[in-house]
Amino acid sequence: MADGRKYRLDEFELYNLARAFRKNIYKLIRQLPSKEHYCLEPQMRRAAVSVTNNIAEGHGRWHHQESIQFCRISRGSVEEILDDINICIDEGYGEQAHHEALKEEGYALIAKINGYIAYLRKCKQGT
Repeated sequence: MADGRKYRLDEFELYNLARAFRKNIYKLIRQLPSKEHYCLEPQMRRAAVSVTNNIAEGHGRWHHQESIQFCRISRGSVEEILDDINICIDEGYGEQAHHEALKEEGYALIAKINGYIAYLRKCKQGT
């Protein structure tokens, strides 16, 4: 590739998993009651966007430590969404089985982020 990158963002597995998670969170957001239009909804939207934005920004950095930091921010945003899903469960918004499936997707994404951070650390040590 002309830019020297191993792969483009759209070819990056972690980014695509995060993107799918964001899309599923957006589906949940559309089901929230109107009373959450100015509170929980924008909070969840910002956190969901933060997950993919930070993975993308880290992907665009040329230093492993910077990429690791952006992955940590992304991981924190996934944790924030998991708490927001718990709020949905606690308040009776939607079906609990659907929320539990979303939480499992979030935990799987965290595991992938952790794996990528471990990979970046190994690369960093090898340079």
